[in-house]
Amino acid sequence: MLEVIGAGFGRTGTLSLKLALERLGFGPCHHMTELMEDPAQMDLWGRVVAGEPVDWDEVYRGYRATTDWPGTRYWRRLVEHYPYAKVVLTVRDPRKWYESVHESIYRTRSIPVPEGFVTRGRELVDQIIWEGEFGGRFEDADHAIAVFNAHNEAVRREVPAERLLEFQVGDGWEPLCGFLGVPVPDQPFPRSNDRQEFAARVAQRLKDR
Repeated sequence: MLEVIGAGFGRTGTLSLKLALERLGFGPCHHMTELMEDPAQMDLWGRVVAGEPVDWDEVYRGYRATTDWPGTRYWRRLVEHYPYAKVVLTVRDPRKWYESVHESIYRTRSIPVPEGFVTRGRELVDQIIWEGEFGGRFEDADHAIAVFNAHNEAVRREVPAERLLEFQVGDGWEPLCGFLGVPVPDQPFPRSNDRQEFAARVAQRLKDR
């Protein structure tokens, strides 16, 4: 059962949040990385994307939290299905967010991939993010940023204040731990998935295929 729902778009610190939540005892935490590496999850999310009836407890079986896409695409349904879950909206400067996505996730669309489930993963990413969130218009920076801002405003407007934390990973442990009611760890807040690390991880994944 999900206890924490990350509602922020990818490239707002969602992998760092995943690692932080797992360190705080809210793991495993689902993230796009799990989807891209597990054919069974691709089948589950393929049914979600196709609009088939969804058993969210089956989709998130074994997980206590979720961050990043694909979950953030369905944040409204998750917030309703898990009424006691806390919601964390990771945010960053919209223009920097766009540049980060454009130079990392979006750029992987042009990388040749071998046949198989990696190709299926790319199809799902297109359906969930580039077509689903951005209507096939991500290259239009003004449009993409407007979608980003509208998403954040909808989360702020629709999630009750007592369930919502607006969070930047640079804020560190204190606001997150206070919101979740857990002690602050005696270790640095995890920082992961900058552009260089993202590129290296994608290259390694393709090499392993």
